[in-house]
Amino acid sequence: MTDPKPPIGLAVKLPFASVGEFLGKYGPNLTRGGIYLRARVLKTPGTLVTLDVKLLNGDRVIHASAVVKFVTGNKGQGLAGMGLKFLTVDQATQRFLESAAASMPHARGDEPPLPRNVGPADSSPDAVAELPAEVPKSAEPAPLPSATSGRVVVEGGNAQLTAPRFEAPTDEPLRSGPIIGIDLGTTNSVAAMVRGGKPEVLLTREGHRTVPSIIALNSRGKLLVGHPAKAQMLTNPRLTVYGSKRLVGRAFDSPVVQQIKERFSYEICAAPNGDAAVRLADQIYTLQQVSALLLRELKELASFRLGQPISRAVITVPAYYNDNQRHAVREAGRLAGLYVERIVNEPTAAALAYGYGRQLSQKVLVYDLGGGTFDASVLELNDTVYEVLSTGGDTFLGGIDFDNVIVTWLLEQFEKAHGRKFQGDRVATQRVHDAAERAKIALSERLEARVHVPFVTMIDNVPYDLDATLSRDQLVSLTYPLVERTTDVIRGVLDARSLKAAEINEVILVGGQSRAPLVREQVEAFFGRAPAKSVHPDEAVAMGAALLAHALEQKEGLILIDVLPQAIGVGLPGGYFKPIIERNSALPVTRKHTLTTTRDDQRELEITVFQGEQQKAQSNEYLGTLKLGGLPKGPRGSVKVTVWFEVSNECLLKLKAREDSSGAEVEAVFSTHDTPEAVKQKLAAEVEAATPSAGFFGWLKRLFGGGG
Repeated sequence: MTDPKPPIGLAVKLPFASVGEFLGKYGPNLTRGGIYLRARVLKTPGTLVTLDVKLLNGDRVIHASAVVKFVTGNKGQGLAGMGLKFLTVDQATQRFLESAAASMPHARGDEPPLPRNVGPADSSPDAVAELPAEVPKSAEPAPLPSATSGRVVVEGGNAQLTAPRFEAPTDEPLRSGPIIGIDLGTTNSVAAMVRGGKPEVLLTREGHRTVPSIIALNSRGKLLVGHPAKAQMLTNPRLTVYGSKRLVGRAFDSPVVQQIKERFSYEICAAPNGDAAVRLADQIYTLQQVSALLLRELKELASFRLGQPISRAVITVPAYYNDNQRHAVREAGRLAGLYVERIVNEPTAAALAYGYGRQLSQKVLVYDLGGGTFDASVLELNDTVYEVLSTGGDTFLGGIDFDNVIVTWLLEQFEKAHGRKFQGDRVATQRVHDAAERAKIALSERLEARVHVPFVTMIDNVPYDLDATLSRDQLVSLTYPLVERTTDVIRGVLDARSLKAAEINEVILVGGQSRAPLVREQVEAFFGRAPAKSVHPDEAVAMGAALLAHALEQKEGLILIDVLPQAIGVGLPGGYFKPIIERNSALPVTRKHTLTTTRDDQRELEITVFQGEQQKAQSNEYLGTLKLGGLPKGPRGSVKVTVWFEVSNECLLKLKAREDSSGAEVEAVFSTHDTPEAVKQKLAAEVEAATPSAGFFGWLKRLFGGGG
C-alpha cells in the first residue's frame, strides 16, 4: 500500500495589523469549518494542507490541518482560489473561530464558504492536474515545512494598508439652492427638509431614516461612512471611528482628551496643529475631517432625494458646546462643501419642532439626552418668537456612559463567575459593548435581558463565555447616578433664572437615551407631569433645523433669541477667571475689557481667554491667547487698549482691539492652538527677561496652575 502524500505547507501573510482588520477583509470568506483563499497555484481537491495564517507583524491567527474541499477558477472559469475545510485546529484558532462565529452568523457553518462572484466550485478529483492525497481521520497540525517543500503562495501581499488622503474643496461652497437641516449627532445623524409646508426626514438610498455617525477604513483602504462603517465595528474596531463628537474642537493634550482617549478602540492622536485627531492606517484625520465625511454623506443623500445639488445647511450643535467646538463644526461644514447658513443649538431646534405654527405662549424645558451629550434649556415661546432663557449641560454625559456602566457590571459578573479577570482584546471588548447596548435597549421594553457573548476571551488557553442576566431593576441601580446628574443640571438651569418647576408648561424629551424608562420616570417626578409626546426623540432636532432653514429661505419673521451657555472671560493675577460676558447673556452680545501696559515702551500685550463657570482660570476651557501688537511707545500704564468681545447669535466669538489714545485699531491675533502650558512658558520667559520679580513670576505660576 502506498503511503499518502505528506501535507503541503500553505503560508499566508496578510497586510493587516490586527485580528479585526483580518476579519474585515476575510470575514465573508471564513466559517467555523473552513476558509476560502485566493491562490495563484491551485491544489487538487483532497490535498492535505497545513495552514498557517499570520498578520503583518507575524502574529498567528489560524494554525490548522485542512483539506482542499473545492477549487474555483479552474480553466479560467472565475477567480482562482481554494475552499479549505479544517480538520484539526489548535486552541488559539478554536477560540478565534468561535469568536468569529458569534459575531458573524454566516460563520457558524461547518464547511468552507463559496464567496459570490468567484465562479462555480469544482470538487472533482481531476479539477487540477494533481492526484489527491488521502485524508487522515485525525491528526495534530504538522509543523510547517520549509520554503522548498511545496509551499503555496496565496494572494494577500505584504503591502502596508494605506488610507486615502482627505480631499478638501478648493473653492468656497456656493450659496444657492435649497437649505437642508442637519442634526450632526454623536450616535446617529439626520438630514431633513421642509417640503409642502411640512418638515420631513430625508431617507438614505436604503430607506434608513438615520445615518450612524461612524466612519471606518476597510481592508481595501476605502473609507466607509454610516451603515457600512457600523457593520465592521465588531470585526475591526481599531479602524472604526465612533463617538468622535465628544472630541471635536479640543486640543489633544487637554486634560479632557487625555482622560478619555483610552476608552475608544481607535487611536486618538495629535493633529499637526495640536488638536485631537484620529489615525486610520497611515493617515491622520482631524475631527473636523471626520465630521466633514459624515456631513458629506448627508449632503449626498439630500442631493439624491431632492434631485439637485445641495450646498447650504443649518447644522445643530449641543447647547453646551464651547466656542472652539462651534468653530470646528463650521469648519467641518466647509470641508464637506456646505455653506453653513446657521449653527443652532439642539434644544432650540427641538423647541422649534415642537412649537412651530402652533401659536403657543408658554415656557418649555427641552431635556436633550443623546448618545454623547446632555443639554437642558428653558425657552419662552410666543408665537414666532423662541427665546432661550437659560441653558446648561454636560458634554460628557450620554448613552455611551450608560453603556459603559453596564459593561463594567458585565465584566464584574464575568470575574465572579469564572474567578478570573477579563482579558479580551479590542474585538472582544467591542463585542461586550455591543451586547451591553442591546441589553439596554431591550430593557426599555422588557424586565429582564440575557447577555451572552460566547468565547469572548481565552485565558491560559481555555476559552470563556460571558453569560449574565441583567434586570431592569439592576439597570436602574446602575444608571440612577447618571440620570441624577441630568436633574442636577436642570436644577441649575432653573435656578439661574429663579424659575420653579411648576412654572414650566411642558417638558420635551429629545435624544435616543431619553427613551429609557428611568429617564421618563425621573423627569415626571421632578416636574410633576408627564413629558410631551408630540416630538420624535431621534428626529425632532433635525426637523427643527429644517424649519429654521425654511424660515431663512422664505425670510419668514421667525425670531430665535439664544443665550451664551458658559461665560467667556480672561485670566487674572492669582489664577482667577474674570467673566467678561456672563452665562445666559442674550445673543448677540458685545462687551469690552480694557488693558494697560505694565512696563515702559511696551509694544505688545497678551491676554488669555477662557470659557466656563469655574473660579480658577485653568479649570475652564482654554479658548486661546489674544496678542495685541503695534502699540505706541510710552511710560508704563500710559497706553491703554480696549478689547471688544463680540458673540454672534450662533454663539461664535470675535475679538477686536483699539488703542485709546490714537483711536487706531491695533493688530490683534487670536491664537487658539497654544496650550495653557505653552502660554505659561512663553510668558514666563518674557517676564524673566523684563521683570525678574519673584512676586510677578509667582503670579504667572498661580495663573497657570502653580507648576514650575
